[in-house]
Amino acid sequence: MALSTERLGKYDPKNPQENRITDIGPRHFWQYFPPAIQENYGQWTHHEILEPGILVHYAANGGRAYTIRCGAARFMTVQHVREICDIADKHCGGFVRFTTRNNIEFIVDTPEKVEALKKDLESRKFAGGSYKFPIGGTGAGVTNIVHTQGYIHCHTPATDASSMVKAVADELFREFQTMDLPAKVRVSMACCLNMCGAVHCSDIALLGYHRKPPIIDHEVIAQVCEIPLAITACPVGAISPDKTAEDKKTVKIKNERCMFCGNCYTMCQALPLSDKEGDGVTILAGGKISNRISMPKFSKVVVPWLPNNFPRFPEVVDDVKKILNAYANDANKYERLGDWAERIGWEKFFEKSGLEFTEHLIDDYRLAYDTWRTSTQFKYTDAAWAVSRAAGGIDD
Repeated sequence: MALSTERLGKYDPKNPQENRITDIGPRHFWQYFPPAIQENYGQWTHHEILEPGILVHYAANGGRAYTIRCGAARFMTVQHVREICDIADKHCGGFVRFTTRNNIEFIVDTPEKVEALKKDLESRKFAGGSYKFPIGGTGAGVTNIVHTQGYIHCHTPATDASSMVKAVADELFREFQTMDLPAKVRVSMACCLNMCGAVHCSDIALLGYHRKPPIIDHEVIAQVCEIPLAITACPVGAISPDKTAEDKKTVKIKNERCMFCGNCYTMCQALPLSDKEGDGVTILAGGKISNRISMPKFSKVVVPWLPNNFPRFPEVVDDVKKILNAYANDANKYERLGDWAERIGWEKFFEKSGLEFTEHLIDDYRLAYDTWRTSTQFKYTDAAWAVSRAAGGIDD
C-alpha cells in the first residue's frame, strides 16, 4: 500500500534528503556511541593497556574511556546474548560492541565502574566452571580466534570450526589472559580453501583441507544442476562437459588439476566433496596484515595435513603449541611470528618448532608463479638438501 503524502512530507527537489523517511541502509553510527565516546569524539590523544583486557583512551579535553575486552564465542545462544545485554544495561548504559575478532567490549568512564564491571564479569561462569566472559586478548598476547561457520552453517567445510577453535583456545587460554609474548599473535581458522576466516594473513592459521576431487553423481546432475554454472565455477578449469553411456548430460573432472576448493559443489550438489578419510587440517604460519616494521605477509603452509580427530583435535593443538612456544622463546620484542621466521630462516623455523619439512611444503602451485622462490640466495639445510635431491632437483 502506498504511503500517504502527509506521512512522506512535501518533496523538495533542492533538498531531496529533507524529511525523507526510509528503512534503506544502516542508521547513523553516532547514536550507537556510548556517552564516553560521544563526549570525547575527535579529541583522542593516546591509549594505554592498564592490564590484560583493560584499556583506557585519553582525550585532549581530559575525558577518558575505559574498555574491558572479553573473549566470546562466534555462535551464541539467545540466553547468552541476553546476558550480555543485561551486563551492558547494568554497567554501561545499555551500550556494548563486538570487535572484528568476536571479542566483546564494554565501555565505561570511571575507574570505579571498571572495578565493579570486572568483578561482575569474573563472577559469571558456565556450569562446567569455565568463564562466560574471560577478560584478555590485548597487547602482546593471543586475542580471540576468528573462525568460519563449520558444519553448523556451511556446506563445503573439510573440518569443523567451533569444536577446533574451542580446543585450541583452551590450550592458549593463558596467552589470552597475559601479555608475555614478543608481540601480538593472531590465530585464525577456516573450514575450507574458500577461507572465510582470513587465514591467508594470520600469525597462526588452521585450514580445513579436502584432499580428494568431487564425486560426480551422473544420475541426477543434469536434473538438479545448471551444468554450465558448475563448469565455469571451477577456478582452475578442471571441469568439462561429458555424457554418460546412456547419452545423459554430465561432467568430467581432470583430477590432477583440481584444487579441492568446493566451488563446484556450491553451484551443484551433485558434485559432493566431503570425505571422511581425505578431509583434514592444514596449519599455516607467518602471515600478518600490519605494515609495521615489515610489509604485510601471506601465511605459509608449515604442516600439510593432520587428521580430523574430533572433538579435541590433539594433533592440531599440539602443533599450534609447538609453533607458539618456539616463537615465544626465540623472537625479539615487537617481532611478529613471520618476521621472526624470516630473520632466522624458515629452515630454522622448522628446526626450532619441531615440525617436519617435506616436499609437500614446496610452493609449486601452477597459477602462482610470482610466489616461487626464484632467488639463488636459498640456503639448504641437510634435510632440505636431501628432499630436493630425492625429488631430482639437485645433481650429485
